[in-house]
Amino acid sequence: RRSNVIQFTLKCDQDHRCDSWFQSAEAFEKLKAAGMVTCSVCGSAKVEKALMAPRVQDSRSKATEPAEQVSEPVPAPTSTTGTGPLTGGTRPAAQALAEMRKAVEENSEYVGMNFAQEARDIHNGDAPERAIYGEAKPKEAKELIEDGVPVTPLPFLPGRKTN
Repeated sequence: RRSNVIQFTLKCDQDHRCDSWFQSAEAFEKLKAAGMVTCSVCGSAKVEKALMAPRVQDSRSKATEPAEQVSEPVPAPTSTTGTGPLTGGTRPAAQALAEMRKAVEENSEYVGMNFAQEARDIHNGDAPERAIYGEAKPKEAKELIEDGVPVTPLPFLPGRKTN
């Protein structure tokens, strides 16, 4: 199993940008061709790799690799009347995020902390194919990506189910 993944900054046709991790450049192209790479803000499938600044090393010092970072999902606004950056009435990003959350919750099954195992079981044909969402530890999410299981982080924290 390879432990290396590549990070791309992605840009959609609405100029939204986000970072995402892929097993390789070829894996990105394959997932994109299958329509599985979408904008985390608006859901557009018209996503391209954005220009990224290369890491440059001068001859006197070694380049420092940034510590591996796995972004935590951004909590969705609970209302559109708050004061945070994605709240405030009719802001398009707040509206798109609220619509995305509603669509995910209405059309997917919440599997909680069992997400990694359920996603792997679905991918391997050991569980019925269906749309799921839930939570995974960063290490579990990275392993799913490395193994080619098509997953994507959500830009909000799932609502906790009680009962």
